[in-house]
Amino acid sequence: MLASTTKRLENRIALITGASRGIGAAVAKHFAAEGAHVILIARTIGGLEQIDDEIKSLGGSATLIPCDLNDLDRIDNMGPSLLERFGKLDILIGNAAILGTMTPLTHYKTKSWNEVFDVNVHANWRLMRVAEPLLKLSDAGRAIFVTTSATKNPKAYWGAYAITKSALETMAKVWASELKNTSVRVNLLSPGPTLTKMRQTAFPGESPSILKTPDTLGDIFLELASHNCEAHGELIEFQ
Repeated sequence: MLASTTKRLENRIALITGASRGIGAAVAKHFAAEGAHVILIARTIGGLEQIDDEIKSLGGSATLIPCDLNDLDRIDNMGPSLLERFGKLDILIGNAAILGTMTPLTHYKTKSWNEVFDVNVHANWRLMRVAEPLLKLSDAGRAIFVTTSATKNPKAYWGAYAITKSALETMAKVWASELKNTSVRVNLLSPGPTLTKMRQTAFPGESPSILKTPDTLGDIFLELASHNCEAHGELIEFQ
């Protein structure tokens, strides 16, 4: 995959959350194949190291940041070190999320409810604050947040997840509006049914054979991350 002479993300710096597996890992490998240096954030050190090995075997490069996004202060502290080491950020992929407990709204434990909001909403807000000045230092800063169709058709027992993703969508669109006079572009991507661990948890009886793999999403992420992406403040639904 890295044999191509034309790499569309050459010399770009991309930060990806939830990068140790699933969609985040697939995007990391796709971006690295296109020449980006990828900064990978996830809780699982072993998972990060495995993706790092795969990227290196293809000739790509990565920086690993083991981090539980519930540790919100840790996110705030990333800004100065990213600026010192890389001098800018070209691409932010807000992919990490947790499903939480699938239960009636009134049955949630407070701790579980707060954890879903911390990872799905508050962590992304903290990332926006950290990333904005770095993205503005890029000639074409790009931010992409992963959302879900559960926001369009809220169903029983999907409470915290659907609610937090709805909040993420509004937050990203507000941020996009605030950045409309800059070179930064902010968009949302709803990938649709995809073979991930979260999907298997939410639909345990579903046959994996009917789902697309995360690798199939690489090109749409690449399109939204590219210099010539004109979309801004949009929610793109992958077909």
